[in-house]
Amino acid sequence: MLKGFRDFVLRGNVIDLAVAVIIGAAFSAITKSLVDDIITPLIAAVAGKPDFSALVFHLNGTPIKYGNFVNAIIYFLIIAFVIYFFLVLPVQKLLARIKGPEAASTKPCPECLSDIPLGAHRCKFCSQPVA
Repeated sequence: MLKGFRDFVLRGNVIDLAVAVIIGAAFSAITKSLVDDIITPLIAAVAGKPDFSALVFHLNGTPIKYGNFVNAIIYFLIIAFVIYFFLVLPVQKLLARIKGPEAASTKPCPECLSDIPLGAHRCKFCSQPVA
């Protein structure tokens, strides 16, 4: 029983996930600081409000704090922007460079221009013979 647990914990996926959670927490702190200390003051310089958390409207005497929601949206969009442009795109380009060009597995039908397998003798879409 303990051997199975040890194998589970020492498996590469669990270690990678633990590292990802720790890095994610550190990245979250950096992004929160970027939003709170740089982006929000820039928006405040333009909009006149230092923080959107003060934006509230009352519905039957109950405060609805939609400013906190606006702050969360800005925070999410900045995280998504940074992750996509500084993590996803570079990794995709690196993988494309490592992988190299893929060999084509299809060819266009000369009649209907649909993609058909290279070994096909007849188009499955328009049933025209293909040379």
